[in-house]
Amino acid sequence: MTQVFTKVTAVRGMNDALPDSGARWEQLEELVRRWLSDYGYRNMRTPILEHTRLFTRGIGEVTDIVEKEMYSFTDSLNGESLTMRPEFTAGMVRAAIEHNLLYERPQRVYAMGPVFRHERPQRGRYRQFHQIDVEALGLAGPDIDAELIVMVTRLWKVLGIKDVQLELNSLGQGEERAAHRAALIAHLEAHKDVLDEEGLRRMYTNPLRVLDTKNPAMQAMADAAPKLFDFLGEGSRAHFAGVCDRLDDAGVSYRLNPRMVRGLDYYNLTVFEFVTDKLGAQATVCGGGRYDGLIELLGGKPAPAVGFAIGMERLMDLWGQYQPQNLRPECSVYLIHQGDAAQRQAALLAERLRDAGISTIVHAGSGSFKSQFKRADGSGAQIAVILGGDELASGAASVKMLRLEGQSDALAQQLVPLENLVAFLKDKVN
Repeated sequence: MTQVFTKVTAVRGMNDALPDSGARWEQLEELVRRWLSDYGYRNMRTPILEHTRLFTRGIGEVTDIVEKEMYSFTDSLNGESLTMRPEFTAGMVRAAIEHNLLYERPQRVYAMGPVFRHERPQRGRYRQFHQIDVEALGLAGPDIDAELIVMVTRLWKVLGIKDVQLELNSLGQGEERAAHRAALIAHLEAHKDVLDEEGLRRMYTNPLRVLDTKNPAMQAMADAAPKLFDFLGEGSRAHFAGVCDRLDDAGVSYRLNPRMVRGLDYYNLTVFEFVTDKLGAQATVCGGGRYDGLIELLGGKPAPAVGFAIGMERLMDLWGQYQPQNLRPECSVYLIHQGDAAQRQAALLAERLRDAGISTIVHAGSGSFKSQFKRADGSGAQIAVILGGDELASGAASVKMLRLEGQSDALAQQLVPLENLVAFLKDKVN
């Protein structure tokens, strides 16, 4: 008896990118890589799997990511706990320490790729999603903080994206945050009656995150909480002023948001987010900040660092709202043929065209000229080249311009000698 298998579908929250969507992804990635290169950032590629302890130490055991969202498992071969990366920064810093990248000079680096978090899937929030991660390692001044922010602002211009607002804050230094933390806990203890279950759970372990609540019943309490900025010393204030001055120089507008937090001890000084109302509940499209304590925390020699991450699915969504999705054609030239000899000749001709830098598809199998022309048009090709018995006998090919503007009917199709065909097509292809 034949066994019937249930159809297998993708894991919930992990989405396929089909060819048309994949082409759009490639367009975005090319623009992003060019933008990063303009600022001197170089690509790093780190493993998807890392030791779980990297993230429990680097992100923090009392964070939502570590407590609820990581995909972790025990390696059956050696009993080690491994985790699919939930973010890039910890792995990038681990690699910089392991390979002594900061021994000779600071590093401007970036990564792009998938990350994994076990969240409730919704628009802009998936279980496998993709990030652009940018890190400036070994650079301490407000100038690099401002450069990163100006850099992101340029990306919005490159992509034609508007209606994105920059929010800015300073977390100061460790001792300043410790004083603020004590005052904040006292404030929360005095308002236990309005705290929800999550707020009560975080009150002592991660009190800053309590202020990041979306619970309307807690907003008045959060607004009245002690402000971290009031606890900042002269050095922290000077650093923040330096960032703001440089943003003013660049004409970058921003809004101060004293409730923007990170909640981890290694974050310090500048934090920023770019937010929009175009993505529904997921308002943040880019988030970043300075994390001067992380390199030492993960076992490296103390060194400053600052970076940001952009969610690519959210960026793709936002980009599509401002720029029409003009899909790339599958090829520039589509070769149509009739008969075995013509098909073989078309295969050879296609290689000559590719040698000349012309993307080419040879129609697979056989079919009527009408059906092949229909497929050529569907490919988005600019030009169809036809090889049949008559063409082979005359040592030529028929060339039909499919998408060249301004052409006359007389030039819509013409016979071109095979020896001149590559040069002819190279002149016609955009």
